[in-house]
Amino acid sequence: MDQAIGTHKVEQLVIATVGFFWCFLMWFSTAAFSPSIAAHYHLGIGALGLLASSAIWMAPVGRMIAGWAADRFGAPRTFALVLAVCGTVSIASAYTTSYQALFMERVIVAAAGVSFVIGIQHVAQWFEPHEIGTAEGLYAGTGNAGAGVGALLLPRLFGTSFQSAFLWLGIIALAISAWYLLRGRAARSAARARTARRSSDWKSALFIWSRYIALALMLAYAMSFGLETALNAWLPGYFARGFHAEILALGFSGVAGLQIAAGTFAAVQSFNAALFRPFAGYMSDLFQRRGWTPLPLIAKTLPYAPRLHWLGLALILITLAMAGLTAAGLSGSLHASVAVLVVLGIFISFGTGGTFALVPLLFPDCPGLAAGFIGGLSTCGGILYPLIFAAQSNIHIGYLGIALTLFIPFALFYFWAARHERRPEEHGIFFITQVAE
Repeated sequence: MDQAIGTHKVEQLVIATVGFFWCFLMWFSTAAFSPSIAAHYHLGIGALGLLASSAIWMAPVGRMIAGWAADRFGAPRTFALVLAVCGTVSIASAYTTSYQALFMERVIVAAAGVSFVIGIQHVAQWFEPHEIGTAEGLYAGTGNAGAGVGALLLPRLFGTSFQSAFLWLGIIALAISAWYLLRGRAARSAARARTARRSSDWKSALFIWSRYIALALMLAYAMSFGLETALNAWLPGYFARGFHAEILALGFSGVAGLQIAAGTFAAVQSFNAALFRPFAGYMSDLFQRRGWTPLPLIAKTLPYAPRLHWLGLALILITLAMAGLTAAGLSGSLHASVAVLVVLGIFISFGTGGTFALVPLLFPDCPGLAAGFIGGLSTCGGILYPLIFAAQSNIHIGYLGIALTLFIPFALFYFWAARHERRPEEHGIFFITQVAE
């Protein structure tokens, strides 16, 4: 019996991971071709920033709805629907000639990003607490690699023909949708599925939305995944504009060459954020097994306290690396900027992996609702950050500004919310009791 469950849960992890990888690839395929699209439609820096931020417009509310739907109807049905809709619109966008129509279609395709919380719920329904960090890390890390693969390979495979790329991405998405629907299973037991369905009501939603620790995890994810999505959309344009002369000096020329070089450098962050996310989940599990609680203020005696400390360390490191990215950019060194991006991508993975090693443990009865709220509102960072980056008089200064004005307050709120030795999820804005099984 245990062996059969083990086989099934590995299959479900593979299905969820492949689905999320392709959704992530579609999600940021627009960013991979931003130099081509900008040249084709004669876009300025402001329009480029708007195009970059638009990839996240559907995510905040969309992820909350998707998380609820995963609890209510099961992950396979919900994930298959997302893949089918986004794939169909991606195919349609390949034949669009108007920029206004293309822009709106790509906003709809970017709804593929809501799939993350569906897969989080799916994996949480199959894996046990002691392995949840590693399992969620493998799912999310491999899936997140889709952005790096897109930035690195799509311009090489399709050149400046973003239309062809959008067509094939959509066709394959429809095939994966059918596979997910046929082979996906909602939970390892009927009891788990029933508990999630019963908990997918407004009282459970209000309980989660009003908990300080849920708000803190949402801000922590805005510092990590919100930043990752912003950089995925922003960095190709940033390198093309901010290091134009340096890239030309490397021997790249023309829109196609500039796009390949900028996409390659941008992929460094995304690949590391994806590559190290399983490691980040494993480190959360390791902190838990060893009982490590090195930080002041944060609770130390709770059953999951070490996981809280691992995430706290990640938030500190992300903030420092953002300041380093501004320093590297102001120095004019392309090599230094890429090196800092390597480090920043690793630290981002610590934050993303650390956050979702906690979410299913804090809210086990309604993981979809919790993942939708925390993983949804946090993506507003992906909308806001590129606009801040593009609004600066110096293209390099925005990273430091965000670290000082947003990330430090976010991290301090997390430390405050995680301070309770008596279950942080009991403390919130309103007194609401969680729905019992």
